[in-house]
Amino acid sequence: MRGVGWTKLALANVETKLATEYENIRRRQYELISGLLDVLPKVDNLGEDRINQTRDALFHADHPFLIVLVGPFSSGKSSILNALLGETEMLPIGPVPTTDRITILRYGDQPQRMTSGAEVDTLLYPSQLLQKVSLVDTPGLESIFQRHEEITRKFLHRSDVVLLVMLATQAMTARNLEYLQTLREYGKKVILVINQTDLLTGEEAETVREYVIEQSQTHLGFRPDVWLVSAREGLAARQHGELDKSGWKASGLSRIEEYVDDQLNDVERLRQKLQTPLQITRNVTQAALDAVRVNQAALDQYQGISANIEQQLQAQKREQEKIVREIDTEISDHFGAAAMRGSEAIRDLFRFSNALRSLWGGLLELIGLSGLLKRGGRGVVQRAFEARQAFVPFDELPRTVDKLAPRLEGKDVHDVEDLVKYARKEIDNLPDAIRSKVIGSVQPPLKYDRTLLQQVKPDLEAIETEARQVETDRLDQSRRNAMLYLAVFELLLVIFGIVLLGGGSNFLPPDQREIGLLLLIFLIGLGVLALLFMPLRGRLLESAYTNRMLKLQNKYIDTLTRSADKQIDYGLRLRRDAVLPLTRLIDAQTQIQTEQLSKLQSAMQEINSIETALASMGGKRWLPGVRGQ
Repeated sequence: MRGVGWTKLALANVETKLATEYENIRRRQYELISGLLDVLPKVDNLGEDRINQTRDALFHADHPFLIVLVGPFSSGKSSILNALLGETEMLPIGPVPTTDRITILRYGDQPQRMTSGAEVDTLLYPSQLLQKVSLVDTPGLESIFQRHEEITRKFLHRSDVVLLVMLATQAMTARNLEYLQTLREYGKKVILVINQTDLLTGEEAETVREYVIEQSQTHLGFRPDVWLVSAREGLAARQHGELDKSGWKASGLSRIEEYVDDQLNDVERLRQKLQTPLQITRNVTQAALDAVRVNQAALDQYQGISANIEQQLQAQKREQEKIVREIDTEISDHFGAAAMRGSEAIRDLFRFSNALRSLWGGLLELIGLSGLLKRGGRGVVQRAFEARQAFVPFDELPRTVDKLAPRLEGKDVHDVEDLVKYARKEIDNLPDAIRSKVIGSVQPPLKYDRTLLQQVKPDLEAIETEARQVETDRLDQSRRNAMLYLAVFELLLVIFGIVLLGGGSNFLPPDQREIGLLLLIFLIGLGVLALLFMPLRGRLLESAYTNRMLKLQNKYIDTLTRSADKQIDYGLRLRRDAVLPLTRLIDAQTQIQTEQLSKLQSAMQEINSIETALASMGGKRWLPGVRGQ
């Protein structure tokens, strides 16, 4: 007895382990297929039938085992289900059609009815039986209820087994034979359930059973399983909250529970149950992968369009930058000419030949008469710069700058028109399925913004003014200071020479008067050398002026170039915006198909992993004599 008890316990453990494996694999299938249903509808050129197949696979994965009850109305389908669940009013029953929707009964911790818009209700109920199987109640199959028959047939292909219910008093009518033939065409396991056998004697019930088998063999050529049941006796066996086991067995409904247990303890049957939706999923996923790869091959051409547009944009940008460089070169030439002429003016002012004039000017500065001798109030430097026309090149700067905006604008408008023509042609060549996804229209902009280069003009004028005025004022002051230094130095030398000549004989002995003469000659030479101070100072000022003009030139060009760069960027935006509907479509399709490919490849890896788990399901069964198939 202890050995028998141990064997039963071991069998229970094996069955529990098998059920756990089955449920884990089923859950992985459900999550896999649910994820695929988010991807598949977005795959171009994947037939709707493939998506419907996947939805069917999801249904199978969501239901561990599915039994569908069909038959004429009032044949007792709902009564049988009520008896199986032990609830007399779980499903409505009556002499007229009471079911116009399919009802799926499945396990739930609390009773709950959920209604969808697809003519299918789901009824959750905490039944031990429903932990093993989902049961389906269907409308009647009578031809007078054509709508009922259509939704019932639509549901049949999802079933694992079909119970064709008929009344004992109307068993195997011509209509029931037709129903049985139709169900067999679905390729489903069909079991005939004869209800209300409580109205017959045992001998009569067996006669009915033999008659049904005979009619099936005669007209359809096969011997069906036939179960004799009584929903009324089944309900009676479940009254008062306790199950009357003998009454339950007598009702015949225990046969359904035993059948479910047999099916769920059969490893090979369970494996086949899981393999069917998995194979459907593999086939659909492979078809989707093939479709995505075909789509990507076609998309390569479209990506070439996008790449071509981008290359054109970069080429056009380089052309715009070349225009700016040409203008910058002209500006550099103007500043260079001004710097050269200004340098010549400075050299004129500080030439050695003008040293005596500079000395005289310095002396006049010392005694304060220079201001009275100025003509027209203008400085000497200003007159020298005007004589050399040092600032005339600056007069060309505004005209040079004004050439930039029209050239950039003309290029922008022309390039945009060319891009629009190209994009429209490519859109017209797209397949209808792709072209229909273009959002917006490819067209040139309605207006052009010219303010970017106009706004910079005050800054450029300020730099030009600084180059014209501030420099000459500073040079004029530097020249006056140089003349003053020269005049003071020469004056000191003269005073020292006069002192030396006038009183030298009183300080030097007669034999050393030659030294005084040499000293006087030295002073005269020093005075002559001092006249070189002006040319040297002029060289320094000329170099400083040239460097300053170079800085102002760079500042001017940088200011203009920054503004021109903004205008170029604006032109590029115009181009991109004009063809955005096309490039946006290509970028979006590229991203979508890349994501689709990644998700489908991951799904295929998961399918392979599930198949491995499925192959080993029930394989490690250590009970002697009990092995997985």
